[in-house]
Amino acid sequence: MKDVRYPIELRIGKTVLPTVAQWDLDVALPADQKGTHMSRFVAWLDAIDAPLDAATLRERLAAMLDKLHASEGRVEARFPFFLRKRAPVSGVESLLEYQGRWIAESRGGVSSVWAEVVVPVKSLCPCSKEISDYGAHNQRSHVTVRVELKQDISWLELVRFAEDSASSEIWPMLKRADEKWVTERAYENPKFVEDLVRDVALRLNADARVGRYSVDVENFESIHAHSAYARIER
Repeated sequence: MKDVRYPIELRIGKTVLPTVAQWDLDVALPADQKGTHMSRFVAWLDAIDAPLDAATLRERLAAMLDKLHASEGRVEARFPFFLRKRAPVSGVESLLEYQGRWIAESRGGVSSVWAEVVVPVKSLCPCSKEISDYGAHNQRSHVTVRVELKQDISWLELVRFAEDSASSEIWPMLKRADEKWVTERAYENPKFVEDLVRDVALRLNADARVGRYSVDVENFESIHAHSAYARIER
């Protein structure tokens, strides 16, 4: 089944956040079986009665395979979630949206769980800063971090891998003093897309809870009609 919209609960810090996910659910089909039991996918979704984390998702994947009498299968859920952020100077609070994804699969008797987050950040071009008498072009960027979870990692921690590596993180609501802080922070911390993926990778390499990973960065360039893009993976 593909693009099934169904509710999900996420544990964000000490709170539980309800959201709506788009689910893709599949199982391997033996050669002698005509088709799978479609309704059982929905029954499996409806039976999820607790906030999902890596351990719970791994257990639920095993339950799905058992329910559909399958040896292999895959679950993917894509959803928005929000984190409350405090502006760097004024301290005003607001909610910033992120895009999350769970992926759990079992192949050849081995199960794995992945978490992915798309994080909006600010980037400033080192080349533009170096060649300009004043100013430098800068833009909003998306950092996509996908990690194989050896142990559970919170959504806030996944977000911080990206935000701490950017020229500056961003906030939905800023006062003038905050705008000044963000502008100057980015100017003093220029990053190419290649710099950004490498810096995120260094943080991931240092975390024993992370297995395989990929990091993608797309800069929505402010002086070009195209994006700048970089990718790194382990």
